[in-house]
This record gives sequence, structure tokens and C-alpha cells, in this order.
Amino acid sequence: MSVFQNITNGLKRVIFPNVCVCCGRENTEQQRQICSFCLRDRFEDGNPQNKKVSSDSLLPDRIIVQHALWQFDKGGDLQNLLHQLKYERLTMVGRDLGRALGRRVQKHPGIVELFDKHQSVVVPVPLHYLKYRYRGFNQAFKLAQGFGEVWDDIPTCEIDDIVRIKNTRSQTGFSLEKRLWNLQKAFRVKNQALINNRLCVIIDDVFTTGATTFELAGTLKEAGAGPVIILTVAQA
Repeated sequence: MSVFQNITNGLKRVIFPNVCVCCGRENTEQQRQICSFCLRDRFEDGNPQNKKVSSDSLLPDRIIVQHALWQFDKGGDLQNLLHQLKYERLTMVGRDLGRALGRRVQKHPGIVELFDKHQSVVVPVPLHYLKYRYRGFNQAFKLAQGFGEVWDDIPTCEIDDIVRIKNTRSQTGFSLEKRLWNLQKAFRVKNQALINNRLCVIIDDVFTTGATTFELAGTLKEAGAGPVIILTVAQA
């Protein structure tokens, strides 16, 4: 590297410091917006027992695993990170979080066994086209892109493969029953060949009541998918 390049890079670090968007400390990792400490140690484990499979009796039969990277912290750093991804267009945050989720899954024996046993496909939760046009991107697809960097042998659905045809408003404050009713027939599979008999890995940012991912899982199964697992960054 030339002296000029060294000076240029030094000036860039002074004028545009590479800091973690979560803690504000210097981030030495190139092409990342979240530092190693925050990705490794800042948040509460979403699945501290590292169960082989979810034993939650509330999961529909079609869903065999529901797993979250961290516990949601209302008003905390994780909520702020997800807000920055979703509403402030810091899309690299999504890729950082998706990679972290992918690496967690690599250490989860129950899920790795499923990946080994079945042909799989990653299914980011679709966004209605009006919301997509307004926002300019789908945060679940950004998470899936990061996840795919870790699991590059598993294909990811494209935006037009599975679509959201029902533009539901925010479900904050809704009961589970009302959420489920609000989401009925919200999704449509347009590329059935991609999911046929495959393990579908649904990816989203937060698992709250599960209404959205449950409805999507039902749509996938009706279209011929194999078993379904749900992976999210946070669990509320």
C-alpha cells in the first residue's frame, strides 16, 4: 500500500469513523456495522438451553422448530438496532444480524441435523409491495442475505417467489386470535417448485405471537412444502 493510500485511509477514519451502531465504540471489523462484542456478548440468549427441538406445545404441527438468537429488549439496544434496520435504512445491520443468526444455527445440533436430512430453502417473510415500495427494501431479505453468507449452499427465495397479497396494518396491541384473523390468506406461493418437499427456513426479525410466521408456514405447507422451521433475531 502506498504512502498516499495510507494517508487517505487515515483521513477517512478520522472524518468517517468506523464505529459500532449499537455501542458507539470503534469497530475494527471491515464491512460490518456491529462490533464483535455486541454480536457476541451484549444481548440475552434467546434459547439458553439450546434445546434440540422446540418443545413448545403451542407450535402448529407443521412447524418443527422455532428458534431465536436473542431475547427482545423493549426500549433497549436490540430494539434500537432492529429499528435502525427497519426504518433508518441501515441495511448492513440486517446482514450482520443474519450472519450472527446463521452462525448460531451452525452450533445448534437439532437444526443442523434437519439441514443435513432435508433439502432446504430459506424463506424471508415477504413484505406487501406497497410497503416495499415505500420502504425500498424488506428487512427479512437483508437478514436472509446475511444468513446465506454463512449457509451458502441453501437457496433463498427471491422477492417474487412468495408474495404477501394482504396489506395488513400494524398488529401491535392485537390479541393472538385477532392477529391470526387479520393475516388469513395473507401470502401466496408463486414458485411452488422451489419449495416442493423442502425444509422451509422462515426468517424474520422478531417472533412475538407467531401469527405472521404461522400463517406463512400454513401457506407453504398447502403449496407442497416439507417441514418448516422459524428462525428470528429476537423473541419477544
